[in-house]
Amino acid sequence: QVQLVESGGGLVQAGGSLRLSCVASGRTFSTYAMGWFRQAPGKERECIAAITWHASITYYANSVKGRFTISRDNALNTVYLQMNNLKPDDTAVYYCAADRSYSLLVRSQDYGDWGQGTQVTVSS
Repeated sequence: QVQLVESGGGLVQAGGSLRLSCVASGRTFSTYAMGWFRQAPGKERECIAAITWHASITYYANSVKGRFTISRDNALNTVYLQMNNLKPDDTAVYYCAADRSYSLLVRSQDYGDWGQGTQVTVSS
């Protein structure tokens, strides 16, 4: 089990950029699959990006493909989400998730550890 702390959310105008960070506790971060999810009011939580333990495979939801980039630095126990060309529809609470797996995980039920979330608000 790891503890996850997200940061980097905030208010940005449409077309702007933000970079979210998620720092994990523990010494086995490199063996964890990581994911970024978001949940807007009245909507289900969705996986928008995921990355395998060795960063060799990534996943992006169609809604963010070409605009968002997930990456990880195992030496720093950190996973990032670079978000460019933000749109008002990207407004949501963003969550970092982790699970000890060598596979690419894209379903919320696959993840056992979650951060507290960080709010991203994109104004038009």
